Amino acid sequence: MGGDVNPDQAMLSHVDEDGNLCMVDVGDKQSTDRRALARTEVLLSERTMRLLQKQALPKGDVLSVAKVAGIMAAKRTHELIPLCHPLMLSYVDVRFDLEPERNAVVIFAEARTSGRTGLEMEALMAAQVAALTIYDMCKAVQKDIVIAECRLLRKSGGKSGLYEAPEFQASGMDSD
Repeated sequence: MGGDVNPDQAMLSHVDEDGNLCMVDVGDKQSTDRRALARTEVLLSERTMRLLQKQALPKGDVLSVAKVAGIMAAKRTHELIPLCHPLMLSYVDVRFDLEPERNAVVIFAEARTSGRTGLEMEALMAAQVAALTIYDMCKAVQKDIVIAECRLLRKSGGKSGLYEAPEFQASGMDSD
C-alpha cells in the first residue's frame, strides 16, 4: 500500500498514517472484561434435518463435533486472521437451536476474556467453523446446504462499550 492516504482509511485501526497495514498496539490499553456473541445458521433439507435430529448421519454426532470444532477455532483465530491478536480466552461456548420448521440449525458462539482487545473475531470464527463442520458432516447426504447470516449479535467491554444488534435486542436473550 502506501502513497496518498484515502481520508476514509484514516479511521481504520489497522492502517497507519501512511496507509500501510499494521497491527494495532494494545500495550497501553486498559484490561477490561469483554464478551462477544455471534450467530450463524445452516439451512438443510427436510431429510437432512431429520437425520441430524436422529443422529443418523454417516459421520456420527454432528453437533458434538461441530461444538468442539467451534471452540477449537476460537482458540486459533489469531493464526488465521492477519493482524488479529492472540487472546487468553477465559470461556468459549457454542450452542445450537434446531428449528425443524425451517430446517435450520441456528448456531450461537460466545467468547469471554479479560484483556486489552475485543474478541468479536473469536466468536465469529467459532460460529463459522461450527457451521462448516455441520456442512462437512452432512454433505454426503445433501449437496446444497446453505450457511447464512453470520453476524455479531452482541459485544461488551473495551473503549467502544456495548453493542447489541437489533436481532439480539428482540431475541430476549440475557445480556450478561
